[in-house]
Amino acid sequence: MESSATPLRVCIIEKQLLFGKAIAQALSADPNITIVGLAATRDGALLLKERTDVVVIDVDNVDDIDDAIEFLKSRFPAIRICALSMHTQPELLQHCLSAGADAYIVKDSSLQELAAAITTVAQGSSYVDPRVAGDLLRRRAPAHRASTSALSPREIDIIRLIAQGMSNRDIGQRLVLSEKTVKNHVSHIFSKLHFTTRSQAAVHAVRNGLA
Repeated sequence: MESSATPLRVCIIEKQLLFGKAIAQALSADPNITIVGLAATRDGALLLKERTDVVVIDVDNVDDIDDAIEFLKSRFPAIRICALSMHTQPELLQHCLSAGADAYIVKDSSLQELAAAITTVAQGSSYVDPRVAGDLLRRRAPAHRASTSALSPREIDIIRLIAQGMSNRDIGQRLVLSEKTVKNHVSHIFSKLHFTTRSQAAVHAVRNGLA
């Protein structure tokens, strides 16, 4: 990720402090991110500074959402919220978004995915973990197929696996390709379809009958 002039200021609220500290330490290596606070509960809102851009908050049940996300949005309406959960249930995702979360990402995601989610919401967009987005769309989105002529057969294989939540490494192992080759294919897919995140690719795949 290229360095920006002004790093994003991120606060982490995570019930498991050791896990929270690990996230903070890992994200601190990104020149585009500065960790400005770390706490174990919603009371961590007291750590939020006026210039905080994004809060990464642990949400593993509905009570977490109601007690934390809604609380933060009411106190700091301009701050963007990235919900971090161990669950992939679409119902929890929907509840988070309804409560005001701007992103939903699963805890076993890569650091790169978390950083991408933070950057995306800071820019005013939303971000949803591809695995959860795909499941939700399979249940609720009207089925329709659009032209996939812009994609090669190999790219269709790859976008289908992206919709299953696979990393580039996992896709490479499945298709017997190097991780670098998969990365190049993903880049071409994003360029052809004008995407910037894997969640967008996942949504496209599900909506167009590729997943």
